[in-house]
Amino acid sequence: MAQSQNNAPAKPEYEHLLDVRDLHVEFRMRAGVAKAINGVSFYLDEKETLAILGESGSGKSVTAQAIMGILDTPPGFVTGGQALFQGVDMLKMPMKARAAMRGPKISMIFQDALSALNPVFPVGWQIAEMFRVHRKINGSDAMKAAISLMEQVKIPGAKERFKAYPHQFSGGMRQRIMIAMAIALDPWILIADEPTTALDVTVQAQIMELLKELQDEHDMGLILITHDLGVVANVADRIAVMYAGRLVETADAAPVYVTPRHPYTRGLLESLPRLDTKRGETLPAIGGLPPSLLAMPAGCPFNPRCKYAVDKCKVGEAPPITVIDPRWSASCWRVNDPELAPAGGAA
Repeated sequence: MAQSQNNAPAKPEYEHLLDVRDLHVEFRMRAGVAKAINGVSFYLDEKETLAILGESGSGKSVTAQAIMGILDTPPGFVTGGQALFQGVDMLKMPMKARAAMRGPKISMIFQDALSALNPVFPVGWQIAEMFRVHRKINGSDAMKAAISLMEQVKIPGAKERFKAYPHQFSGGMRQRIMIAMAIALDPWILIADEPTTALDVTVQAQIMELLKELQDEHDMGLILITHDLGVVANVADRIAVMYAGRLVETADAAPVYVTPRHPYTRGLLESLPRLDTKRGETLPAIGGLPPSLLAMPAGCPFNPRCKYAVDKCKVGEAPPITVIDPRWSASCWRVNDPELAPAGGAA
């Protein structure tokens, strides 16, 4: 590595900590080829929080799995694009080198902690294994490090619960165990896939607060994958909204919550409960269902469910990405239409 004049290592040259460019993923099945990810591009900077939002089936988790190199192949195949970590394309790395990055460089919290944890081993042993395998430290030191991590993620009585099994913890505590395992090797990037699924509102807030604290302490880049815009409202720096395997809107978080420029983003925001919602009042909902990836509609994939759709939205190809400003873009033919542009979303 090149040295600077003061003999300190020169900083590697890269624009973003993580830079995903034109990612394509498909699933090859007997029924046909499902194009799950279609040209997704986004970036993550150091110490930044990016929220990737969308309904189930929009491609959020598949995107994360492709980046991590843990996509089940077959049936899933990455067919194009780049995933640059500090300027190096992980998609072109040998599998052994890619595996070595998982943990020390980029780590992931999976959405179902009970399924992700091994039911036949104590949770402390599973955390300590990270240090035994990757850091090659002895069992006693690995145990101490695991207990320290359990304390860091605020598990009461960590030393006593080191030998407890996953089923002996509540959902919120199991999620904390998963977080401890994910941050064990001090990664540069942490991907949290639906980290608050099946947790009550109070525990959701605690988990999000914990993730923010750990991010600040470890200087991590954080990617939050969720379907709930309310969960990430106070922690996300930027938001990327996915629908049917495509990014439909990307922007800094604050303006999106005020004036969303894609009808799908607006629909997600309008469906959130608000403080001024009256008792018994029905929340607006996006009608219909997401399209089948085996039979995508012509034109914009969202057009069958979109109340703003016009004839142009229903023919040809999906609308291109329109740049609203250098940090805000959306994929909609009507992105600059006065009917959409000036209206406020859910504040």
